[in-house]
Amino acid sequence: MNRLLITIVFTLMCFYTDVNAQGIVGVKTNLLYGGLAYAPNLGVEVGLGERTTLDISAGYNSWNVDGSFTDNKKLAHFIIQPEFRYFLCDRFRGHFFGVHALYSMYNISGHSLPMLFGKESQKYRFQGDAYGGGISYGYQLMLGTRWNLEFQAGMGYVRLCYDKYNYRKCGEISQSGNKNYFGPTKLGISLIYIIK
Repeated sequence: MNRLLITIVFTLMCFYTDVNAQGIVGVKTNLLYGGLAYAPNLGVEVGLGERTTLDISAGYNSWNVDGSFTDNKKLAHFIIQPEFRYFLCDRFRGHFFGVHALYSMYNISGHSLPMLFGKESQKYRFQGDAYGGGISYGYQLMLGTRWNLEFQAGMGYVRLCYDKYNYRKCGEISQSGNKNYFGPTKLGISLIYIIK
């Protein structure tokens, strides 16, 4: 995890002079992801060139879905997704294609996630790490001088490393394993504030 943060900071430092020359930074939140995963999230998109940007978005959820600890239904996680984007016209406007990476730490119980953990996943708790990447397509719609609305979808690969627990709240590890996932890795409707 520390290596990932150092890499992100180093990447931003490398582009610092170009960012100042380009003069555009956007701060965003993914409304769709926040609503579905109950996760506050924040992103920064930095202009690198006339048609390119670097987007770094992160989300965090540390609480139980039902608000109590009796059922222990949760979708606790931290995720970070850096993405390089190429816009077909000008950056922060119109169609774009992206290449993204992702890293996540998660603690999930009480949710049916058959594509990730099998048909009866809601009966167990899964805790571990996930990493991967993929490609995406999106569109940024200008709402005003400083506001954009972004629509995005992406597909890719994720490697899940997990410990499976028999009970949703407590208990010993019943199984440890790895799973390969191919499918959607990004989906969003984001509101962006452009800082010039």
